[in-house]
Amino acid sequence: MAYAYLFKYIIIGDTGVGKSCLLLQFTDKRFQPVHDLTIGVEFGARMITIDGKQIKLQIWDTAGQESFRSITRSYYRGAAGALLVYDITQRHTFNHLTSWLEDARQHSTSNMVIMLIGNKCDLFARREVQKEEGEAFAREHGLIFMETSAKTAANVEEAFINTAREIYTKIQEGVFDPTNEVTGIKIG
Repeated sequence: MAYAYLFKYIIIGDTGVGKSCLLLQFTDKRFQPVHDLTIGVEFGARMITIDGKQIKLQIWDTAGQESFRSITRSYYRGAAGALLVYDITQRHTFNHLTSWLEDARQHSTSNMVIMLIGNKCDLFARREVQKEEGEAFAREHGLIFMETSAKTAANVEEAFINTAREIYTKIQEGVFDPTNEVTGIKIG
């Protein structure tokens, strides 16, 4: 199927926060409760429509383990969007966000759209990170914020589509030049 634009995304965050499950829920509309650890990177794609234009999202799901950080860093290059994910039931994954964000900003284009995602909101009884904390972190760092559940699909579509909408807006405003290979955007 033809597309007007292709946007490259990267999903980043600690191991076990649900990055692969978010990708699977978005691309295949299914949840897999037991998932092998991602080794290096995995890939998924899906077509969406914004303002009547077909946009292909090319999504790179990265390994969260420290031992794969150097491999992960090479995937930031040419990414138009990033989903920075933490697990609302694991405070340490939230505490590591600053390190992930520094990596993203250091190895990507300065205009990359970053969506902060507090995943596993279906496990509210085990919550260790309050929604207000996620909102405050996002505000402080100029990120978009949303809580999701890969298990129930809550806000998963919205997270990917809102990120794409923001990228599309930046193209319309001339912030992103889709003819420049570095932006992570290609014209179809």
